[in-house]
Amino acid sequence: MSKTKEKKVSSPESGWEIKDRNYFLIGRNKPITYTITSRHSQKYPCLYFDEESGVQKAIRYATNQNSPFVEDQKGEVTLEHIVFKDGSLFVPKEKQNLQKLLSLYHPSRNKRFAEHKPVMQAVDDLYNLELEIEALNHARNLDIDIAEAILRVQEGSKVSTMSSKEIKRDVLLLAKNDSKLFIELANDENVQLRNFGIKAVEAGIINLTSDNRDFKWASNNRKLLTVPFEEHPYSALAAWFKTDEGLEVYKTIEKKLS
Repeated sequence: MSKTKEKKVSSPESGWEIKDRNYFLIGRNKPITYTITSRHSQKYPCLYFDEESGVQKAIRYATNQNSPFVEDQKGEVTLEHIVFKDGSLFVPKEKQNLQKLLSLYHPSRNKRFAEHKPVMQAVDDLYNLELEIEALNHARNLDIDIAEAILRVQEGSKVSTMSSKEIKRDVLLLAKNDSKLFIELANDENVQLRNFGIKAVEAGIINLTSDNRDFKWASNNRKLLTVPFEEHPYSALAAWFKTDEGLEVYKTIEKKLS
């Protein structure tokens, strides 16, 4: 009978480096002071699941103990709160017990707070810069019709009153300030179709009812399309233009717009 190999679990402290560390609160809310749970209690659980032993371990921050685990702490303990000020917390290398509690074992790590890692930040910055360059190069080479379609998603009917230079300027600003959104819109094949539908309504060729439920010919009020429930009307119209019936309507509108 073959023996099942046991999966080896590496220690969380493997490769641990002794150094000063900085931590920050995740999210936009950065109160003047914010206290995270520093010890396990029934009301505020502070537990770490040890995969090697298969048990939950209670945690607490005791300034006079080397380990953050209650079971490893001996004698009288001196407890202390863990307080972030203006969204950040500096922990010097001398406080290894607190650093390990925050970086390795606290249940709220990478949820409510995280450790600042300059290398990871540099990678994120590089990615964002490369994304911005890609978006700006794409925006600079866009045809004016496509630029208008992309910008209309953000600006709405205001685009109709803008000059071509204003459209090119604003689409470049969009590419710079929100590169990810710009690239998503530029790669969305329905953006131009949505723009086409909006222009058809603005030109009075078709109408969208006040309840955003139906598109109709403006000339005879004949219904073209009922918008599916909870779907954006112009997204539904763009998808409908791809159908056989919708394509014929598209061609008719195109002639009227030209």
